[in-house]
Amino acid sequence: MLIGYARVSKSDDQDPAAQVRALDGVGCERVYKEAASGGRWDRPELHRALDQLRAGDVLVVWKLDRLSRSLKDLLMILERVQSAGAGFRSVTEAVDTTIPAGRMMMQMLGAFAEFERAMIRERTRSGLASARAKGRAGGRKPKLTADQRQEAIQMIGSGQKSAADVARLFKVHPATVSRLLAESTVARPGSRRTRVAGA
Repeated sequence: MLIGYARVSKSDDQDPAAQVRALDGVGCERVYKEAASGGRWDRPELHRALDQLRAGDVLVVWKLDRLSRSLKDLLMILERVQSAGAGFRSVTEAVDTTIPAGRMMMQMLGAFAEFERAMIRERTRSGLASARAKGRAGGRKPKLTADQRQEAIQMIGSGQKSAADVARLFKVHPATVSRLLAESTVARPGSRRTRVAGA
């Protein structure tokens, strides 16, 4: 079965009629129509179309950008199509994964996307290394200052307060206190390790 998907941008007040005619013209038995941004993943009609796919079916769109404006999302959608045992076809670009040439093209797109991801990872690593060399640490800002961390460790280590009490006092998640204790290897008197209730 050929299953069509037609999308227009909601903000542009477009009409999907031309797409629907094109999809009907190539033999689509069912067409799912959507008015939403191509950058959104939470498109209900798209997911209905994907859920409808069975082995041997073909998802058909008028143009690739009707499916998604992001190469990453496009490949993710096509992986879902493939996992259903279905094929994909774009009318305008003559992309058809049910034939060898179309499958080769999608593999090439996947290779380019993987290369782009690798380059982003490399730039990120280089940027972090450069920041560390300049004395700047990356990552999320600590929830507790150095003084607060020291105070928390002293309170728990002396038995003045429980780990759960410290979490409430400093308004942090119990897991934050657990990590702090693990890093400092502080233990309550009489116990090998302090455990935060609920962590």
